[in-house]
Amino acid sequence: IHAFVPAGTTLELAPGFGRWTQYLKDLCDRLIVVDLAQNCIDACRERFRDATNIAYHVNDGRSLAMIDDESVDFVFSFDSLVHADTDVIDAYLSQLRHKLTADGVAFIHHSNAGAYRASSELARRLPPRWAGSLMHSGVLVDLTAWRSPSVTGDDVITLSRQAGLSCVAQERLSWENGYYLTDAISIVTRQGSRWDRPLATTTTRRFALEARRTARLYARSSFAGLHR
Repeated sequence: IHAFVPAGTTLELAPGFGRWTQYLKDLCDRLIVVDLAQNCIDACRERFRDATNIAYHVNDGRSLAMIDDESVDFVFSFDSLVHADTDVIDAYLSQLRHKLTADGVAFIHHSNAGAYRASSELARRLPPRWAGSLMHSGVLVDLTAWRSPSVTGDDVITLSRQAGLSCVAQERLSWENGYYLTDAISIVTRQGSRWDRPLATTTTRRFALEARRTARLYARSSFAGLHR
């Protein structure tokens, strides 16, 4: 997200208990967090009680009526909307067309599990012991990750266009077990914005491994012993 921050106003959708909020609050002038769960908003309010630039809202899981039109420069959601079905993704995208500024952009982590409906259905029909073993080994889609079975990356591209937005980048990736590209990250912007361009796509089949490898590379402990 380095290209899009720092930002003026950032909207975080479904922050949970603030795993990413702790970083986003320092990368914008104003941060708006919106979550379906009151306990998540309460936890964030307490955790970040010293931050004066955060506004908190509870919604119904799909409405952004509390956000002013053309007021948001950057939207961020990670490891939350992967559980949301197509109708929820559609509702948010339809509203983001109006909430984003002229050059506003959204970074949305969502499901692509709908691309593997046959494997998902087989995993549901097998005895739990067999299904668990096959999911853990990556032979079948991992249902325990609770990715929405109704959403695909192609759906998000289409829904963005129908909402008057452009999906300008999409990475489809695996999560924990196997090579199934059950997740996707889409970069969405208003049509005609300075970020608008033809769609660029990529795939990452060992996302969890790459994340761990990168974490080790940049961890403070990896620099131990160097002279200061």
